[in-house]
Amino acid sequence: MGDQIQFIVEKLNQEPFRKNYNLISFDSLEPLQLLQLLSDVLGEIDPKHAVDIREELPEQTAKRMLNLLGILKYKPPGTVSDLSAFRQGLVTGSKAVIHPVLHWLLQRTNELRTRAYLARFLVKLEVPAEFLQDDTVADFNKQYEELMEAFKNLHKEHEQLKISGLSTAEIRRDISAMEEEKDQLAKRVERLKKRVETVQNHQRMLEIARQLRLEKEREESLAQQKQEQKSQLFHAEERLQRAQVQLKEMQHMVADSKPESLMKKLEEEINFNSYLVTEKIPGEMESKKTSVYYLEKVVAEPAMTQADLTALESELDEVNAQMNQLIEKRMITYEPTDSKFSMYRQQASIISRKKEAKAEELQAAKEEMSSLERQREQKSSQAHGLEGSEVLTEEEFKQYVSKLRSKNTFYKKKRLEIAEITAEYGILQRTEELLRQRHEAIQQQLQAIEEKKGISGYSYTQEELERVSAVKSEMDEVKGQTLDNMSEMDFFLFLSVLCAWAVPWTSLGCSQLEQWQQNLPHLWERPHCQMGFSPFLIRPQLQLYH
Repeated sequence: MGDQIQFIVEKLNQEPFRKNYNLISFDSLEPLQLLQLLSDVLGEIDPKHAVDIREELPEQTAKRMLNLLGILKYKPPGTVSDLSAFRQGLVTGSKAVIHPVLHWLLQRTNELRTRAYLARFLVKLEVPAEFLQDDTVADFNKQYEELMEAFKNLHKEHEQLKISGLSTAEIRRDISAMEEEKDQLAKRVERLKKRVETVQNHQRMLEIARQLRLEKEREESLAQQKQEQKSQLFHAEERLQRAQVQLKEMQHMVADSKPESLMKKLEEEINFNSYLVTEKIPGEMESKKTSVYYLEKVVAEPAMTQADLTALESELDEVNAQMNQLIEKRMITYEPTDSKFSMYRQQASIISRKKEAKAEELQAAKEEMSSLERQREQKSSQAHGLEGSEVLTEEEFKQYVSKLRSKNTFYKKKRLEIAEITAEYGILQRTEELLRQRHEAIQQQLQAIEEKKGISGYSYTQEELERVSAVKSEMDEVKGQTLDNMSEMDFFLFLSVLCAWAVPWTSLGCSQLEQWQQNLPHLWERPHCQMGFSPFLIRPQLQLYH
């Protein structure tokens, strides 16, 4: 307690209070003076509270101070029953109440000043629900919330700028450096202009350079837009893939399940969620609130010395000893009638603990399944981006495996056929080789017999004669076909000549035509008509009858 008062006196003697207190003078302050001192400290944190308490009623003073302490999140020590005593002590100016408040305020004046400043704009005005039914009131309330969020963002940016360490002097130095750089660039531009003025068509070249720069900037802008659109397309494809996967899963679930199984699954999920909402989460929230309360209480307390820790340890040992004594007394006064209830309580506690453990395991399994699902979707999107094809689902993979098995069976069958054909081909090659060897042996025997009979080369000559005869027959056949083609051509040419001389024939008499008919076969049997008909040989014969 003495350290607390000494800290308060030191802070009050410094700026901006300058009270010039000592321990004796501070301890001898009247309740009204203590209240005025507390009001002055609160006025330093929030200027609206810099008032003279003699000009307002005690209830108003207490209410004003309690409101500000609530905004500053001051937690009075003690339980709920002590809160009324705290309010009463604040009204009467009790030292036991005001000294801890002053100590807490003076420890964190700057932080509380910022909190009080923010409270002027961030303490939300609660509007009744019936008033929000009006569209005008609802619009104003929405604008009010939006302005509050904008103020939060601006304040965060302001704090970040303050933390970044940029001072006015540094900004001025940066501005002066940029002005010097600007002057240097202006001089350089002037020199370049003078150099360019001597060049022919410099205005046109400058215009082209400006257009080039604009086109480059436009190209960079288009490239950036293209990159943004690619990223948007990638995210859209990822969302589409997730939606398709969910759709396939739902279709598979609906196709493979019955309404009874779906209802049962939904009932199990509802029971689990209701257990989480009604039992597990409230218990965890209460335990967290208790932990936070004790932590805030520890934070509100002054720094503890080793002596305080020793005292707390000794007090803890005393409480543990008392607990052990009470347990021993309870065991001595143990009644058989309570044995059944204790057994049931023990079983119920064991079941509840098992239930909590299973719920935690189920929750962990669900979280792990969701994380694995996210990893699977991420891997699927990566595989889709690398290969350009969609990852197969379970059913598609099964179909692919069955198709692969059928193809594998067909492949083995064809491979067996190829092996049989290869073996047969080897046998035929071996047969051909044996026959060739046998043929060579027979040829050698035949040559030996021919040499023995004195007709060496007879078989070779006979083979050559047969080959030449075959070639001659082929040539005769080609020659005959050629002659037939030429005869047809001569016949058609002969007909064309007859048509060309048809008019002169009409002037001939019957006796002359009969004579021409008799001479025509003899004319055709001439060698030059059979080998190649010429109309120039016919014309003189026709002219004899004119």
